[in-house]
Amino acid sequence: MADIRLRIAFLHLAPIPGALAKNRHLIAHAITKAACLGAAWIITPELAVGGYTFADTLGTDWIAPQPDPWMEKVRLFAARKRVAIFLSHPERDPQSGRLYNTVFAIAPDGRLAGSHRKINALRVGSEAWSTPGTETTVFPMEPLGNVGMLICADAFSPGIANSLKAKGAQILVSSAAWAPGLHGPNGEWERCTKDTGLPLFVCNRTGADRTLDFRKADSVVAQDGRRLLSMSSERSAIFLIDWDLKAGTLASPEYRQILL
Repeated sequence: MADIRLRIAFLHLAPIPGALAKNRHLIAHAITKAACLGAAWIITPELAVGGYTFADTLGTDWIAPQPDPWMEKVRLFAARKRVAIFLSHPERDPQSGRLYNTVFAIAPDGRLAGSHRKINALRVGSEAWSTPGTETTVFPMEPLGNVGMLICADAFSPGIANSLKAKGAQILVSSAAWAPGLHGPNGEWERCTKDTGLPLFVCNRTGADRTLDFRKADSVVAQDGRRLLSMSSERSAIFLIDWDLKAGTLASPEYRQILL
């Protein structure tokens, strides 16, 4: 009998602003560990490669059209291990030269199955380097069907999730760097699931960045207008959940945490 459970890994990481080599090593280590633990889907947090405030110290000249050589290595790993990876990585548009805060979906055969450019990108401060995306995209990713992607504050605008639903999304996946506090998440993820009727997997980050403290931030599984799981760690960790493919919900109310 085919396995009716899909193991999903949330890489709840603490990237260091501007430390590309260290952050890439952390991501690669976490992806490898998650795959060895049986994860079939692996989700990274927003701006995990550069850190949220990378532009202040590193600038943007390093951002290239994707896939660059490092992402090619990730694609080869995905194909070798037969895992799907939702990889947050800034990109430079090869035609316009504009920079985007993007998540790339790598299929288990190594293909780039789809990508999403953050629509609700801040025009000031730490995200001022990025151009807001303009389109929602839906693409197939087995075994859950059509995936619609969000990045962090994209969940703030109901029209974005509703557009993904209208385009045939069956599941929502979000990378995030959304710290708790005055401007922290306040029901946006739950509302996305209530409005659309779709489950949502949110991979947030941890650690203290230059301007924000993410150590109490939650990675979340939401469905039917409520949180099924809120997962946090003050240091880099992997959270593992099992999703029941037949029932369309969590196979267990518990999750596993692996510190890195």
